[in-house]
Amino acid sequence: MQIENILNELKDRTPALMGHQHFKRSSVLIPLIEVNGETHILFEVRSMNLRSQPGDICFPGGRMDPEDKSPDYTAIRETIEELGITKQDISEPIPLDYIVNDLGRIIYPFIGKLKNLKNIQPNPDEVDHIFTVPLSFFLENTPEKYKVHLEIQPEDNFPYHLIVGGEDYEWRIRALEELFYRYDDKTIWGLTAKILTHFIDLINEQKDL
Repeated sequence: MQIENILNELKDRTPALMGHQHFKRSSVLIPLIEVNGETHILFEVRSMNLRSQPGDICFPGGRMDPEDKSPDYTAIRETIEELGITKQDISEPIPLDYIVNDLGRIIYPFIGKLKNLKNIQPNPDEVDHIFTVPLSFFLENTPEKYKVHLEIQPEDNFPYHLIVGGEDYEWRIRALEELFYRYDDKTIWGLTAKILTHFIDLINEQKDL
C-alpha cells in the first residue's frame, strides 16, 4: 500500500480513545435534591443481595445496554429503575468528565436535580436504602487519601527472552489513590468518592472565577 494512500485514508478520521470498542460503558447520576431549603446529594446503599459490592454506597447508575442510545439515557434509565421515579422527576442531566478505569471500563458521570424526595420508592432488589448529605459538608471537608499499590505478575510463559533485561526488567509500578469521606456512620469511597470529588472541584473552580 502506497504511503499517500495510507495518509489519505486516515486524514479525515476523528481520533478516539484507543481500544474504546473493547471497553464496557457505564453511566451514573449525581442526584441533587432540596431538603429543608438546603441542597443535598442523594446516595444509595446497595442491596446486600447483589453479587457485586453489596452494602457499598454509590450513586444511581449502571452498565449501558446495547439499546441505550446515549450515556445520559443510561443514567436516567438506571435512576428511574433504582429509585422508582419517573423521567419527569429528573432534570436534564449535565455531563461531567468521564473516567477510564484500570478494569477496562468507561464511566460517564452526570449531575441532575431530583424534584421531590417523597416520590422516591427505592427498588429493594438493588437498593437497601437511600440517604442524603448536605452539599455544604463536601464543600467544607476534603476527603482522606490513601495509596493502593498494584503488583505486576506476568504469566508463567511470559516471553522474557524477547525483551531487554529479561526477567530483571524493571516494571513501572504505580499506586492508585483512594479517597474516603466519612459522614456520620457512612463511608463514601472508591469510584463514588472519586466522581464526587471531581464534582466538588468543579464547583470550587467556579467559585474562584
